[in-house]
Amino acid sequence: MAADPYRYFRIEAAELTEQLGQGVLELERSPPDGDTVARLLRAAHTLKGAARVVQEIEIAERAHTIEEVLAGHRGSDGPLTGEQVARLLGLLDATTDRIATLGQPAQTQPARTQPAVGPAAGRAPTTGSAPTAGPTQDAAPAPATGSAGPDTMALEAASGWRADSGDVEALLETVVETCAQVASLPRAVASLAETSRDLSGAAANDLVVLGRHLGQTVERTERGLRQIRSSAERLRLVPAGALFPALRRAVRDVASVQGKRVDFVCSGGEIRVDPYVLSAVYGAMLHVVRNAVAHGIEPEPRRTAAGKPAAGAVSLAVTRRGSRVRFSCRDDGRGFDLDAVRRVAQRGATEIQDADRDDLLALVLSGGITTSGAVTEVSGRGVGLDVARDVAERLGGTIAARTETGLGATVEIEVPLSLVSFDGLLVVVAGVTAAIPLESVRHCLRLESTAIARTGMDATVNHEGRAVPFVPLASVLAPAETTPTAVRGPERAVTVVVVAADEGTAAFGVDRLLGTEPVVMRSLPDLAPAAEVVGGLCVDADGDPRVVLDPHGLVRLARRGGGSTGPFPGDEAPVQGRRGPILVIDDSLTTRMLERSILESAGHDVDVACSGEEALDKARTQRYSVFLVDIEMPGMDGFMFIERVRADPELRDIPSILISSRASDEDRQRGIRAGARMHVAKGEFDQNRLLRAIDELVR
Repeated sequence: MAADPYRYFRIEAAELTEQLGQGVLELERSPPDGDTVARLLRAAHTLKGAARVVQEIEIAERAHTIEEVLAGHRGSDGPLTGEQVARLLGLLDATTDRIATLGQPAQTQPARTQPAVGPAAGRAPTTGSAPTAGPTQDAAPAPATGSAGPDTMALEAASGWRADSGDVEALLETVVETCAQVASLPRAVASLAETSRDLSGAAANDLVVLGRHLGQTVERTERGLRQIRSSAERLRLVPAGALFPALRRAVRDVASVQGKRVDFVCSGGEIRVDPYVLSAVYGAMLHVVRNAVAHGIEPEPRRTAAGKPAAGAVSLAVTRRGSRVRFSCRDDGRGFDLDAVRRVAQRGATEIQDADRDDLLALVLSGGITTSGAVTEVSGRGVGLDVARDVAERLGGTIAARTETGLGATVEIEVPLSLVSFDGLLVVVAGVTAAIPLESVRHCLRLESTAIARTGMDATVNHEGRAVPFVPLASVLAPAETTPTAVRGPERAVTVVVVAADEGTAAFGVDRLLGTEPVVMRSLPDLAPAAEVVGGLCVDADGDPRVVLDPHGLVRLARRGGGSTGPFPGDEAPVQGRRGPILVIDDSLTTRMLERSILESAGHDVDVACSGEEALDKARTQRYSVFLVDIEMPGMDGFMFIERVRADPELRDIPSILISSRASDEDRQRGIRAGARMHVAKGEFDQNRLLRAIDELVR
């Protein structure tokens, strides 16, 4: 069966039509405000662009008419007239009827006129248009090709990013929790083996066979769960390169209609990001690249007269910095016409005359500025950069523009990510496992400690013929701890990882390398304090969090001489006892990650357990300094765990702190009776108070 070319358009068009209908009724009831009118203009603009993608010229024309009516009320104090409301609602009703007939046999559909202009090379799943170089107006559309095939594929790909990822998130959470549960099974197998040694005869043989079979089954299960989890995590994310085909087609179509030659270059497509982020940014970047061609790239005669290549150049670069991703569109055209912006913006305000370049660019980014001489079907209303700014703000990001007269312009949108995927190098430092993005690692070296040159508190190593800053990573990740080895000789070899970033290159000493593996980095919890070298967290196969280091933060720290005051390889470091780690006991992965990150950021060693039973098993093999316990857990709850600890002569002196959403007086009294030293309500969580209490208990 052939793919339905209207599959995603129906969904988007229905959503936009409903938004417009509700907005029109709002404007009828009360005087229009700028935000409401701007929002409706963006919705109509998006509907028009999406309709052109599937060559539904009737819907596009209606959306354009809706724009015409609404544009007259931007900045107006009066409500829509009854005639205007009736006209708009009639247009929306007709659009709804047309959407309902899409895909039906030709004899049952209204006749469609061949559009005068062709598809816009991909739909914008968010809103409006976002121009870049030159006048702030929308790009002209491309000529009709007579076939919606390539654009329909781009439409389906783009729309796919908007799919609800709740099912994937639920799957991933379940897999992670299951991994954590399965991680305790090897201890049960080992216990079974110990029991078999105390028996004799057939029973012992049966237990040995059972233990061997159980061990193999557990190993296969763990391996399978790791594979499922890796696949689920990557399925949750989308490569940024999914944007490129539709954007490339957009550049080609606009260049074709304007008789220009333009080379389009993309980079960073391998970066995998949250589909919601990609979907939102796509709508802005589609129009950014189209406008770079339509209004930034000069006609060929003008380019050759200026000494430029006949073919213009537009590039899109996707780059990642820690937990943020930047989409940067650059062209080599004429640049923003800031003099025209000044003339349009002045309107009698003499202070605009003295505005500098940055002021004018900020004015352009504020939206509503157009230097187009006329309002056409697709340009001249200044909606574009308003949309791009709206996208950036909605995602908690930023938008910036730069221009060089006669040389080109750049528009950048930088947004935070809740998830991002990349290959990471795993390193161990002072007992902490951390990941460094592999793309930033230049070399891994084994050097003699004598190869480290020290000057005062700073140090350097020779890398490719030049001195680069050197920092023992232990002094950054575990500054309160001394190196746990005895006196070391001056010839001890050092493992060094050389990291490159925008700020330069630096080298970092680590204890050992564990290899590489795919990493899905999550943003740090809001409550977790973090140094600039920490980019986020990832989760290992057991469901425990690992620190992901930010290459840019590492290099900045090293180049300003920070973090190098700790012990260096070759220094004498006496053996010193360490305080016991803290055991966090909670059946929620999110809570375990949050509490662990807070404690580790404060310099504590942390272990985790997802049940009271697992915590007791760990407590009998490892000496802990404090237990942090949730109340509501399957099986043994927090009260019962503390009672068991208090009844055990080996564990009874280890203090317990309850951290729970249950905070009634009855719960607090029961915790005290069980033996808890403190009760922290999750709804009133104060990490500083908790850390002070833990420090007192540890001492």
